[in-house]
Amino acid sequence: MSTLVFVRHGETAMAGRFCGQSDPGLNGAGEFQAIHAAEAIAGLGVQRIYSSDLLRARQTADVLVQRIGVSVELRAELREIGFGLWEGLNWQEIEERYPQEAKRWLDEFPLCGAPGGETYAEFTTRVDGVIATMLGETPALRTIVVTHRGVMRYALVRFFGFTEEEAWTRTEPYGAVVIATAARRDGEEEESAFELATREDR
Repeated sequence: MSTLVFVRHGETAMAGRFCGQSDPGLNGAGEFQAIHAAEAIAGLGVQRIYSSDLLRARQTADVLVQRIGVSVELRAELREIGFGLWEGLNWQEIEERYPQEAKRWLDEFPLCGAPGGETYAEFTTRVDGVIATMLGETPALRTIVVTHRGVMRYALVRFFGFTEEEAWTRTEPYGAVVIATAARRDGEEEESAFELATREDR
């Protein structure tokens, strides 16, 4: 089986705004959340750390590296979805400046993305590739994946059998740690081990 320990980056000054591929660093609260996450995973026997290459994720990963002594490998494929012209705006500002696009996004998501941004299909294709590679390369290893809420939510549902509601709830806090295990039986596809993941995460 392969275990991925997903860690959401800590908070930034852009909290509450669309922060896809914008690149702010952690604020004071975010630094504390990274330390708390590092303490939570210190005893898990982690052997590898992958991180999004965006600054907020890199800084979170650096705190984990200092705590557990494992080097980090950066992966651009672990970036949050890009929000194009909506980067840095909150929802009220988006509705005021882009009312038609905002309505369409609500009505048609995930079939349409933010104007000038990444499509959901582009986003899921790159996340599929990087997570599948990690699962294939690290059997029996515990691997940390420091990334963003959108990546975590999609990966937990797609690869580990979480429901949308479970994935939404578990990834909400900045610095959230979610353990997910995919077990392989002979001749079968990778299957969810959500019960194991949630039991280990308590």
